[in-house]
Amino acid sequence: MYEVSKEEPKTGTEATVSILSSLGSFIYSFVETVVIALVIAVVLYLFIMTPHEVLGNSMHPTYQNGEYLMANKVQYRFSDPQRGDVIIFKYSDTQDFIKRIIGIPGDSISIKDGKVYINGDQLDESSYLADTVYTSGGDYMAEGQTIAIGEGEYFVCGDNRPHSSDSRTFGAITQDRIKGKAWIVYLPLSEFRIVTHQEYENL
Repeated sequence: MYEVSKEEPKTGTEATVSILSSLGSFIYSFVETVVIALVIAVVLYLFIMTPHEVLGNSMHPTYQNGEYLMANKVQYRFSDPQRGDVIIFKYSDTQDFIKRIIGIPGDSISIKDGKVYINGDQLDESSYLADTVYTSGGDYMAEGQTIAIGEGEYFVCGDNRPHSSDSRTFGAITQDRIKGKAWIVYLPLSEFRIVTHQEYENL
């Protein structure tokens, strides 16, 4: 038979030191994880994505008041915004808007009988507007008037046309005001979804 050596029980001081050492390792690991997460969040916020809260009903029912979404800040550094894109843009020094791009540089846009026309062709918006929605003119572009979209400019509209302040009122926006392309809705969790953007086959 071999004699089995028994580990001597730790003294109170040794046990305390062991516990404090384990606690210190846990705290260090926790702080390290939090710091890394914060760094990643800051990098994402500054260079890749920007959060936005939907305020009001100008994009109803596509986007609801109180929803939170994340916009991609990178895409428009490599490609131009497209008709149908849902974007976040700087409306004023204190306010951002979410709208849909309807007209792009070089377009001629008009509103007739409650419908939008691009370069003389009616824009098919049936996938996000009900048939009963009437698109009226505004202070900037009256119904029956034709507007030319200049270089680097975009004509934007809310999906809730009767209750949206958009390019019909304040005119086209310049590309440098666009902060990003809507990417995901992340709050409330029950409404989490990847944002889809409209494509128009006839234009």
